This record gives sequence, C-alpha cells and structure tokens, in this order.
Amino acid sequence: MTNDSIQKVLVRLLAIVICFPVHESAHAWVADKLGDPTGKAAGRISLNPMVHMELFGTLCFLLLGIGYAKPVPVNMSNFKSPKRDFALTALAGPLSNLIMAVIFLLILKLMTAAGFPSPAFGILAEAMIYAAYINISLAVFNMIPVPPLDGSRLVTAVLPDRLYGLFLKYERYSAFALLIVIFILNGAGISPISYATGAVFKAVAGLLRI
Repeated sequence: MTNDSIQKVLVRLLAIVICFPVHESAHAWVADKLGDPTGKAAGRISLNPMVHMELFGTLCFLLLGIGYAKPVPVNMSNFKSPKRDFALTALAGPLSNLIMAVIFLLILKLMTAAGFPSPAFGILAEAMIYAAYINISLAVFNMIPVPPLDGSRLVTAVLPDRLYGLFLKYERYSAFALLIVIFILNGAGISPISYATGAVFKAVAGLLRI
C-alpha cells in the first residue's frame, strides 16, 4: 500500500470517527427540536462513533470511500408538519458536513496565514484538504434523491400522498442498488459523485479564497 493510500484510509477513518457522528447527531438533534425525541431517546445525539456505525456501510466507506452510518430513527407522527419537518431533519446531516468542510478549510487558511512551519505544514495541509473533500463528498452522496439517503426526504416533502408511500416502499432495496450502480460506474471510469464533489469543493474554496 502506498503512502497516499495509507493517508486516504487514515483520513477516512477520521471521517468515520468524527464526521459520521456529527452528521447523524445533527439529524437526531434537529428532529428533537422539531418535536420528535425518538433519535435522542435512542442515544443518537452523541459523538461516540460506535453509536452510529453500521458494519457494511462503515467497511464500504473505509475501503472504497462510499458508505453510510446507521440511520437515525424518526417518528414522523411527532412532527407538526410531518413531510416538511422530516425533510428539514434530513437536510441537517449534509448541512453539518458542509459546515465541517468549511471549518477544515478555514483551519488550513489560518495555518497558511500564520506561516505554519514545514514540513509538518505539508502533511497537515493535505489532511485538512482531504478531510474537507471527504465531508463535501458525504454531503453530495447523501443528497442523491434515492431512499434512504437524505436527498430522498427532500423529494418526499413535495410528493403527493399517493406517491409518497410508493416512493418509500422499496427503500430497503434502493440503497444497495445505488451502491452497485456507483461501483459499476467507477469501474468504467465514470464517477458522477467525484465530479460533483470536485465542483462543490472548488466553489467553497473559491468563496473562502483558498
């Protein structure tokens, strides 16, 4: 395994330990604020990564860079406006990843401005950039409108009731189908998620003037 591969695995491990817990805690926290304490009662507002890990999703992310954590339980009947509040709860996860990406890039900017000493700067700078990239990749992946990803919750917020149930009916199968499609595309040298992540990363870095 090359040094670059080792570094990628280590940063992915960092993402599993930090980014996944923040993402899932954001879901549970927003749901609680909107009237549904189910996730909070299940202990999902926690920075303990073990609370959020799902074995297959974690291994996929660690080895391939694409994966998922254990979904936060939500009881929509507790919401005042079920579809809207479910969508807001879902949006909280990707938004937390974007916020973390901005934080990592701002740390990089401060390090640069402070003249952080070499050669430690190069190593830390690469780690900050990749950590920001991973967070943006998580946000982009989760915004795909396929159940049970967060983007699907935004779609269901505007669907009529007769289509809403149909959309969620095949949720348990759609995630695996999506992963298979992504792996096939990646094998063919096509990576829509990487293209989208790169575009968002460039836009965020540009706004921060990095």
